[in-house]
Amino acid sequence: MSFFISPAYAQDGAAAQGGGMELIIMLLLFGLVFYFLIYRPQAKRMKQHKELIGSLSKGDEVLTQGGMVGKITKVSDDKDFIVIALSEEMEVTVQKAAVTSVLPKGTMKSL
Repeated sequence: MSFFISPAYAQDGAAAQGGGMELIIMLLLFGLVFYFLIYRPQAKRMKQHKELIGSLSKGDEVLTQGGMVGKITKVSDDKDFIVIALSEEMEVTVQKAAVTSVLPKGTMKSL
């Protein structure tokens, strides 16, 4: 049976030693990839959203996370709520954080 395949024998000697330096370098590279691909873009988006929420004022037309488009009629500074007029007779109170974007003026009339 060993005519075609030569037998393999284990080599006598010391076990392979893993260096700690390779592990440290690999962990640092993983940390850098995590920072630049995950944490940094998310922090940038959070900062932009916080600026958007801070700049909300009466008369702005906004889009909420729920997909509602309306015009801001009241902004309360002490609370985190705004009142949005969806139509002439319907108003909704939502949290400021629910606003996804501020739309250009006249968007509601074109819908």
